[in-house]
Amino acid sequence: MDTLAQSRVTPKDFFLWLGVVVTLYASVYSLIDLLFEYINYVFPDVLRYASDPYSGAVSYDMASLLVLFPACVFLLRLIRNDISREPGKRNIWVRRWALFLTLFLAGAVIVVDLITLINTFLGGELTTRFVLKAFVVFLVAGGGFLHFFADLHGHWEANPQKSKLVGFASGVLVFLVIASGFLIIGTPGQARLARFDTRKANDLQTIQWQIVSYWQTKEKLPAELSELLDPISGFVIPRDPQINASYEYRQTGTSSFELCADFNKENLAGLDAGKFAPVPVPAGYYPSLEDSTVWKHGAGRQCFQRTIDPERYPPMKR
Repeated sequence: MDTLAQSRVTPKDFFLWLGVVVTLYASVYSLIDLLFEYINYVFPDVLRYASDPYSGAVSYDMASLLVLFPACVFLLRLIRNDISREPGKRNIWVRRWALFLTLFLAGAVIVVDLITLINTFLGGELTTRFVLKAFVVFLVAGGGFLHFFADLHGHWEANPQKSKLVGFASGVLVFLVIASGFLIIGTPGQARLARFDTRKANDLQTIQWQIVSYWQTKEKLPAELSELLDPISGFVIPRDPQINASYEYRQTGTSSFELCADFNKENLAGLDAGKFAPVPVPAGYYPSLEDSTVWKHGAGRQCFQRTIDPERYPPMKR
């Protein structure tokens, strides 16, 4: 078989390189996005509501990396095996296009990243969160550029052991990135427990304001929570979603009461700085800053004592 025949592009070659491009770019995007989510979690933006990290981007990025990165490494291994058997495949057009496209995009990302970093520095708005994100982009894009630049010049074919070592090191890096997520943001099980706690605090807040509304309307506190049921407004008393039980309510005075619930973890920040976004509050209720900070709690059974100030919440005129 002559060199020209060896250099002919077959359907197998085309789809192998197409698979490499798709899995590589998707893996890189997932890796960068996952690291960004970690940075956002450790250095949160005060203007952004936090949410359950495992309900969206984090879980999807983890799943993508676990599937796509090994697939990319496997496809590259098949291609290099083909090249070792038929050296002419190094010169097929689909390989050259894939490598040059990857080099171009990686180089462009590095240049844009540096320009953005310098521009932000000159504007005096450089933050730890931004610097870390810029470093992540530079590191990933730079590593990809160097790897495929060496591939374009036949470095990995000439040094197969180094190629295997780089593949192994990349796999370890991806594994560490995924595993570190469990240390940074906790396991999915811990995230679920935190969501339960946030839901309970929000439920108690909702019940509290229904009690205040009841007191303003009837100038007395309800003897039990069932009196808050209102088929006209459609209000249904929330229940503890973790154990499907009623929350505890007790009247402690003519205008004072307490609400109790069992929490899984300590949260000394309350709803104002919680790691998970609160569930929607009833229509017509607009929480203030002080509403959220008073719901901090420890682990286990916690009770919240409340006293209604008649000057702040005067009875409704009839």
